[in-house]
Amino acid sequence: MIRWGAAYLATLVVFTAIDLAWIKLVMAGLFRKHLGELLLDRPRLGAAAAFYLIYVAGILVLAVAQSQSWKHALAMGAVLGIVAYATYDLTNRATLKAWPLDVALIDIAWGGFMTAMAALVGWLVLQAVK
Repeated sequence: MIRWGAAYLATLVVFTAIDLAWIKLVMAGLFRKHLGELLLDRPRLGAAAAFYLIYVAGILVLAVAQSQSWKHALAMGAVLGIVAYATYDLTNRATLKAWPLDVALIDIAWGGFMTAMAALVGWLVLQAVK
């Protein structure tokens, strides 16, 4: 149980830190440019926290726990990230007037990369804590 708690915490910290930096440095400007009228003045932090907590649990169950090597964890994290972020972005693209293709493609690629990195960290921590 301690191993999984450590893996969850490490994955959560890495995923959240990388994502918040990305949002602040890159995506905020892109979102403002393309989606300004749709954005809230302040994000709903409870919904954001729920996403991070649930998604990281998904990373552990669907990528980390299924992997026997760091390479497999990395690959499974990438697949999970691409599928999850494509679900979000392509649904938005299909249903909203203003969801540009470049925003969707960048976000999907980012989701794959970030989830892969988080899965790798989770797997490495799980292996290190005995």
